[in-house]
Amino acid sequence: MSSAVPPPPSPASRAAHTAPVPRAFLPLMALACGVAVANIYYVQPLLDQLATSFHSSVSGISSVPAATQLGYAAGLIGTGPLGDRYPRHRVIIAMGIALVLMLACAALAPSVPLMAAACLGVGLTASVAQQIIPLVAHLAAPERRGRAVGLVMSGLLVGILGGRVLAGLLGQWLGWRMVYGLAAVLNLGSLLMLWRVVPRLAPDDTSARGYLQLLGSTLAQFPRHALLRSAGIVGALFFGAFSVFWVGLTPLLASPAYHLGPAVAGLFGLLGLSGAIVAPLSGRRSDRPGGPRRVMFLGLAAVLAAWGAFAFGARSLAWLVVGVIVLDMGVQGAHIANQTRIFALDAASRSRINAVYMTLYFLGGSAGTLVAGQAWALGGWPAVVGAGAAFAAAALLLHAVWNPRPTLAR
Repeated sequence: MSSAVPPPPSPASRAAHTAPVPRAFLPLMALACGVAVANIYYVQPLLDQLATSFHSSVSGISSVPAATQLGYAAGLIGTGPLGDRYPRHRVIIAMGIALVLMLACAALAPSVPLMAAACLGVGLTASVAQQIIPLVAHLAAPERRGRAVGLVMSGLLVGILGGRVLAGLLGQWLGWRMVYGLAAVLNLGSLLMLWRVVPRLAPDDTSARGYLQLLGSTLAQFPRHALLRSAGIVGALFFGAFSVFWVGLTPLLASPAYHLGPAVAGLFGLLGLSGAIVAPLSGRRSDRPGGPRRVMFLGLAAVLAAWGAFAFGARSLAWLVVGVIVLDMGVQGAHIANQTRIFALDAASRSRINAVYMTLYFLGGSAGTLVAGQAWALGGWPAVVGAGAAFAAAALLLHAVWNPRPTLAR
């Protein structure tokens, strides 16, 4: 761990907890996060329409969703730290404006390369959600931080799971271009709300003099905090287990076991909204002494138990329904506990710490996606279940044996 002492919190940082957060603020931030993150998932149920529109195949159009995910990952590490060095409200508004423009470009894209470029920009700027979450953690009183983050994360989960469903339904009725056009309008409304509601605060840390120095400071958070390393790697594993399921579900439903199309796979996202219910409860439990560790254990145990239900998923849809509800509740609970812990490490570096954590989190999801595809090709649904259970068991075991105490607390 570095021996460098971080700068003291700014007067704005110390004053942030002296005034209560308005009652409507947290629901509005949850809404803004859901609206932003949904943009990443609109493309998934629209691939057939995109392929037809651009006279291509689904494999030929695969660069579009890949660019969206790549853009989001780049946004996490590339723009996430900006909220510590610059006034966070300016960063949020600037990214919101760029997001609306990128969505409009996607709606008007005349070719696959330009569509992929626009979606790269959509993913990059949709990471504005990861500016909002540290802002909420910054404004919330320490004893209520988990509850506040849990409420906002419930909105994020609704966006993740609801984006697929919304795009599938609207795309079938109105076409894919209208989906992106309506998304631009929706995000414009969210931007105007953020412009009115987000408080104007001074930056927490002005020690970094340039972007490269700020990025270096971001990367330095990983070796600096043992708790961040633990939370990030465990988070990567349980989000990998989550991604294995959602990738393996579609070919299972299309297999001779069910003969169901992708629309049904999209509707499974509605079941995943159950995780939004558990988020505020997990946040409240995480605010208690020792709460994050207990919530993490229960969440990870639920993820592993979900794969026990999925083992029977090729025999009955009921097992898939039960499993996806338990899976989403477990992942959401574990994620809230993780973020509650890391946001307590260093008040002046929350955006940078969150950027490192979320980058690891999505790298784990990408690994789960790749593993699931290979598992299905090699052994069908049983191999998918084995892969998902392996991710979940590794996360639970690692949390049990590696749970360092915070090194710096604010």
